[in-house]
Formats: sequence, C-alpha cells, structure tokens
Amino acid sequence: MTAAATATAPAAKAGSGRPSPLKLFLRNQLAAFGAGLLLVIILLVILTPFLPLQDPAATDPANRLLRPLAEGHLLGSDHLGRDILSRLLWGTGVSLLVGLSATSVAALFGSSIGILAGYFGGRADTLLMRGIDMLMAFPYILLALAIVAALGPGLLNALFAIAIVNIPFFARNIRGVTLGLAKREFIDAARLSGKSDLSILLTEVLPNVLPVIVITVSTTVGWMILETAGLSFLGLGAQPPDADLGSMLGEGRKLLITAPHVSVIPGVMIFLVVMSINLLGDGIRDLLDPRLKSGALARPAPMTEVDRPSAQTAPSAQAVAAMSAKQGSVLAVHDLETQFRIGSDVYKAVNRVSFDIRPNECLGLVGESGSGKSVTALSLLGLVATPPGRIVGGQVLLQGRDLLGLDAAGLRAVRGDGVAYIFQDPLTTLHPLFTIGDQIAEAIRSHKPVSYREAWASAVKLLDAVRIPNAAGRASAYPHELSGGMRQRVSIAMSLANDPELLIADEPTTALDVTVQAQVLKLLDQLRDDTDASLLFITHDFGVVSEVCHRVAVMYAGRIVEIGPTEEVLSAPAHPYTERLIACVPRLGEPGRRLEAIPGLPPAVNKLPPGCAFAERCPHAEDACRQGEIDLDAVNDAHQVRCIKPRNGQGGGAA
Repeated sequence: MTAAATATAPAAKAGSGRPSPLKLFLRNQLAAFGAGLLLVIILLVILTPFLPLQDPAATDPANRLLRPLAEGHLLGSDHLGRDILSRLLWGTGVSLLVGLSATSVAALFGSSIGILAGYFGGRADTLLMRGIDMLMAFPYILLALAIVAALGPGLLNALFAIAIVNIPFFARNIRGVTLGLAKREFIDAARLSGKSDLSILLTEVLPNVLPVIVITVSTTVGWMILETAGLSFLGLGAQPPDADLGSMLGEGRKLLITAPHVSVIPGVMIFLVVMSINLLGDGIRDLLDPRLKSGALARPAPMTEVDRPSAQTAPSAQAVAAMSAKQGSVLAVHDLETQFRIGSDVYKAVNRVSFDIRPNECLGLVGESGSGKSVTALSLLGLVATPPGRIVGGQVLLQGRDLLGLDAAGLRAVRGDGVAYIFQDPLTTLHPLFTIGDQIAEAIRSHKPVSYREAWASAVKLLDAVRIPNAAGRASAYPHELSGGMRQRVSIAMSLANDPELLIADEPTTALDVTVQAQVLKLLDQLRDDTDASLLFITHDFGVVSEVCHRVAVMYAGRIVEIGPTEEVLSAPAHPYTERLIACVPRLGEPGRRLEAIPGLPPAVNKLPPGCAFAERCPHAEDACRQGEIDLDAVNDAHQVRCIKPRNGQGGGAA
C-alpha cells in the first residue's frame, strides 16, 4: 500500500458513518423531552423510600385540606390530613408498576396467541382468533368492570382485568405480522433444514416480530395506566389505606370546588406520566422502524434543496462560453455537485460533473452500480430526496435556462414537458389504483389546457405509438394487468405526452428479458428520431450503448472519467476503467476470449482518496495518480479522458 493510501486509512476508520441510535433518538425533540420527563419521574419514585417524607397513610384531621406550600406540607394535605406529596410519589410508583405489569401480561399472552395463530393457521387460527373475537365483542371497559366485579375490588384484580381486556389488541397485531412471515422463503428453508416448529418460532419468527411487540408495548403502557387509574377512580382498584393516582383522583373529586388541589395535583401527575410514556413510545417506534430511521418516511420536499455559492446562482462566464461553444446544445451541465449528508458524513454522489447533449442526440451514461449515474439524472430535475440530498454547486442549462435556479412551480412546469423521465421500474412509478389511460391523460392535462376527453384520445394515440396492441382497450387497464414490457411502453408513452425536448431513460430495460429489451431499445431509438428529441440513456451495459448512443460518458465514483463518440470509446478506450469495463463484456464469435473482472470495489464517496479514485484498482497506477486533482483533458476534439496516463498514449494533466 502506498504512503498516500496508508495516510488515509486512519481517517477511514475514524468516520462516524450513520448516527448512533442515541443520536437518532435525540433528534426527535418531543421523544427526548418525554424520555427526560419520564426519567425524572422514575428517579423520584425510586428515591421516595429514602426521602424525608411523611407516612402516606398517617392521618391528621387538625391539618386537613391545607393549601400547597403550607408548613410541613409542600403540596398541601387531603380531607384526612394526609400529606399529598408523600401519597403522590408513592401512588405514582404504584401506578407505574401496575401499568407496566398489566402491559407485560397482555403482551406475553396476546403475542403468544398471535404468533401461534398466524404461524399454524387452519383450525388453530380459527379457534384462537374466535376466542379473541368473543373478547372484543364486549366494550373493553365494561368487560374490565365485569372481571373486577367477579374477582372483587383490589389493585391486583384490576391489573388482571386490564391485562385481559388488552390481550386481543396484541393478539391481532402480532397475528397479522406473523401471517406475512409464515409464508416467507426463509421459513420454508428452516423447515427443510429439519428445524422443529418450536425452534422455528423461537429462532425465526420471534426475532422478526419482536420489534413490533416492543413498539406495541411502548405505545400501550400509557393507555394501561389510564385504564388502571380509571378503575381506581371508580373504587375498584387500590383500596384504603393504599393509594395510586386513580384513587387519589377519585377521593378528591368531591372537593373539586372547595379544595381543587386535592384532585388537580394527581390529575396533573397522570397527565405527565402518560404524556411522557407516549412521547417515548413514539420515539422508540421511529427508532426501531428502519424506514423511519433512514428518513424514508419524512415529508418529501417538492424539489432538491439547492445550496450553491452565490457566484453560481447565475450562469458563470465560463458556463456561458462553454454553452456557446457547444453549438446550441439542448442541455449543458457544468460542474454539477450533489451530496448526501447523513450524520457527520458527506457523500459526494455527483462530484463536478460536466457534459452536454445536442439536438436529436443520444448520450449514454455508463458505470458500475453506485457510480452516480441515476443521482446525476435525478439532480437535473431536482428529484433527489431532501433530506438527505442537496445540490451544492454547478449549473444545469436547458436551452440556456438554469434549472437549478427555478422554484418548485418553475420545476413542475419543466418536468414532463421540457424534460421527461423514464424510470427503471414502472410498476413502482405507475399508480396502482388508476388506469394507464387516466395517468397519461393526467400528464397531458398538467401542461395543456385540454378537456378530459381530448386528453384520453391523446393517451390512446400515444399507446398506439409505442406499439401497444388494442390501445383503446388497454387504456382502461390497470398497471398490474400488464406485462413488464407493456408497463415500460406505458412509461415511454407518458414521457412523450407533451413532446419534450429531452428524454431521460434511467436503465429502462434492466428488468426485462432480452427479447423485450431489444424491442424497447428499438422503440426508444425510433421515437427519438420521430419526435426529434434528445435522449440521456443511463445503463451499465455497453452492448446497449453500442446500439442506441451517439456518444458515451463513463462515470466512476461520482465523476465522469471519459466521454467521447461511442464508436471511438468502444474501439479505443482511453481510461483504464473504461478499458476494464469493456473487457468484462462477452463478444459473439469469440468463445475463447477471457472475461476480465475488475479487482476490488469502488471507494466510498464519503471517503474519496486524493487523486484518481480508480488508482487502487488500476494496474497502471503510479504515485502521481494518487496526488492532486486529475483534470478531464482532451484526447482529440471530441474525446476527453480524466487520466495522466491514457491508454492511447496521449498525455493528460495533474493539477
């Protein structure tokens, strides 16, 4: 390993990566507040036996109904002269203990019933869930009252009653999750490996439902405490001289006018306890849900946040000169930079990328997965999710207008009109509840003042143009009723709805079989010629590039390392990375040709090494490759490469 690489090793280890669970939790300010408040309450309860408090059951009629801050009674006294502060702290401990115990009992029995019913199904499911249905047929509070009436008043009986009436809540939730797991392939694999049902339940099913159980418990404890307090309020829970918050509230209700503090103080404590537990439960739920933890369910911004230096808010003289030199390019991208900020790490997904697309030209964007191709394309229209994505530099000039300077309304006018996007998986981008005709008509009416009937007729014509048989009938079909190739054709038809100047196709044939892939490629190429539109085609397949692209740009670690005419790049690649990529592609008629894999892995874009990012995988690298900034230099008038030792022998430059 070179000295430069060695120097970067400690820095790589020092990277913090994703935020720790504690940091993620503390980001939720309400959850952190709830946790802090609950911690204070629990500490007070734990310290209660050691505090110089009066006996909570000691009566003193001579000092009855004292107001708060009275001498010897910080929170006053009740109708029997008992110290409210002492009773409040002891009662809070009892309420917390009963609520947690009732929740644990309900979670244990309810989760067990749900897991068994969901896993075994059949008669076991029918028997267990019909019993649960019988419990749910009664209003839960009336059922709890009936159980306490049968068992007799008392805190322990109230605990059992509350636990029993909440068993169905856990059972139904866990059964639903288990039903989805029981048919999964990893369960079938466990059965085939010879595991018993008990072993599968303990080692395969339970670990997968445990986060759901924890989330359900965390959001139910507060409700259990309220229910227990309700029974005590009615005199069916804690019995004198013992007390919990509910019994204190019940005793003080008759004095609400003459001595409101006797009931208000325990009522406020119930509110604080339940609120803190609920806020903490929400935080735990967010922490255990991987989608919420990664920010996937955060409210999406209508456009990517743009945080460019003020000097770049208008096209620079260099960008304008470059635009003029490119003879009226439809799109000119200059030094585009897009970053993802996760915790303390900054991922440079797109790092000063520049290219242009000319009228009626197809530019291929090629590279390994994770090289920044899709992020580059999404950045053009401000479609990168914020957070965590952010555009921090560059210009995107569409016919001379900087798209990064537009507001949300301006971008909406461009999306689907001036520039259209064909996504990789149409099944996830087409709406499952609307017909394909309605969706294409909506795309048309978003940009043109036409009636629904006219938009529908145009949608049928577009479906016919993309070679969908029986277009009029298929327009009334839903996405799930079409094959993968048909859905991709629908996406293409939708992208053509408003005669865009530029089409962006993000690996539109990846999920298709070879025959359908060839049909879609031929269709895209023909439609580009028919509509005179330009095309940015993203792929990792050089065979596809050779079929449809006039020029090709090769990306690696967020940067373009080579760009030039397709035929020239494929026949005489100048960058070692391009050369190795092409060597990985099999060729017809050359059965003895050895396919060369690229050793190693691309670098993490949050820890990019100095110099050429490909140096550690390049067989021709030298010390100069690992120093300074490598410029994108010209091989000839149409061909550029980011390398100090291009494979055709032309010299590059190191800044």
